[in-house]
Amino acid sequence: MNKQLLNFLKFLLFLGVGLSILYFVYLKYNTAYLAQCEIDGTPEEECNLIGKIISDFKSANFFWIFIVLVAFTISNLSRAARWNMLIRPMGYKPRLSNAFFTIIVGYFANLGLPRIGEVIRAATMSRYERIPVEKLVGTIVVGRTVDVLCFASAIGIAFLIEFDKIMDFLSQNQGKGGSSGGGLMQSPLFLSLLIGGIILFALFFIFKKRIVQTRIYQKVINTLKGLWEGVQTIRKLDNPVLFILHSINIWVMYYLMTYLCFFAFEPTSELSPVAGLMAFVFGAFGILIPSPGGMGTYHFFTSEALMIYGLDSGDAFSFANILFFSIQLGCNVLVGILSLLLLPLMNREYRPQPIKNV
Repeated sequence: MNKQLLNFLKFLLFLGVGLSILYFVYLKYNTAYLAQCEIDGTPEEECNLIGKIISDFKSANFFWIFIVLVAFTISNLSRAARWNMLIRPMGYKPRLSNAFFTIIVGYFANLGLPRIGEVIRAATMSRYERIPVEKLVGTIVVGRTVDVLCFASAIGIAFLIEFDKIMDFLSQNQGKGGSSGGGLMQSPLFLSLLIGGIILFALFFIFKKRIVQTRIYQKVINTLKGLWEGVQTIRKLDNPVLFILHSINIWVMYYLMTYLCFFAFEPTSELSPVAGLMAFVFGAFGILIPSPGGMGTYHFFTSEALMIYGLDSGDAFSFANILFFSIQLGCNVLVGILSLLLLPLMNREYRPQPIKNV
C-alpha cells in the first residue's frame, strides 16, 4: 500500500511538473498571440489562444492524423523486431506481439513517471517471456545507444542543411551574462559529486574484503553480469544489416510523423520537408527533457522551430498541440490501455521455449 501511494504521489508530482511547464509555455505564446491580435486590430475578447487551439484541432484533417498514427505503429513494429533480434543471441525467442505491446506499455508508463517506461517495459517482457530483467535491460541499453547515434545523425543532417537558421536561432536565444556563471570546476554541485565519489572510492578499497562478502555486493555483481550479457548481444546478431535497416526505419517514421502532420493543419500544409526535419529535431530535444511524455517542453521546442519558418506563435503552438495530443491520446494512452488488457489474454496459454543450441 505504501509503495502504491508513493508511486501515485510521484505520478502527481511529475504530472504537476509537466502541466506547469505547459502552462508557462502557454503564457509565453498567449502573450505573443494577444500582441498579434492588437496589430491586426482584432478585439481582445475575440483573442483566446485556448479557443483557437480547440478550433484548430476540430478543423484538422483527421485522415493525415490517422496516417501519422500508422507511421507511429510501423516505427514501433520495427523497434519490437529489433529488440527481438538483440534477445535471440541469449537463447530466447520472444513473440513479436509481446515485444510490441510491452514497448507501448513503456510509453504509457512514461506519461506518469518520466524515464520509468524502460523499467516497466523490461519487467513486463520478463513476466511473459520468462527472461531475466537484467538481461532485457542490457538489450534496451544497446537499443537506446543505437537510437542516440540515429538522433545524432538527424541533428547532423539538420545542421548541414539549415546551418545558418540554426545558428541564428542559437544566437538569438543564448543566455545573457554567460560568463558570470563560472566554469564547471567552480560548480558546487560538480565539486560535491567529485568529492563524494573520491570518498566512496577510497572506502570501497579500505573495506573491500568485507564488502565483497555481502549479499548486496553479490546481487549487484550478478545484475551487472546480466546487463553485460544483454549489451554483448549486439556482437552476436544473426543479421546486422536488418538490424541497421530497422534502426533507420524507426527514425524515418519518427520524422514522417512530424512532416505528415503538416498536412493535417492548414497553416503548416505548405511547409517544406526541411521544415519538418527541423521541427522533428527540435521536438525530439523537448521529449528528452524529463517531463511526462515531453509535455510543455515538446510544445516549446516544436513551436520555436516552426516560427523560424514564418509561422506565427499561435499557429505554431496549435500545431504542437495537435501532434502531441494525437500521439499521446491516440497511441500511448488508448493503445497503452489496450496493451495492458491484451497481454494477459494473449499469453494465457503461452509457454515460452528457449532456443536450442545457442
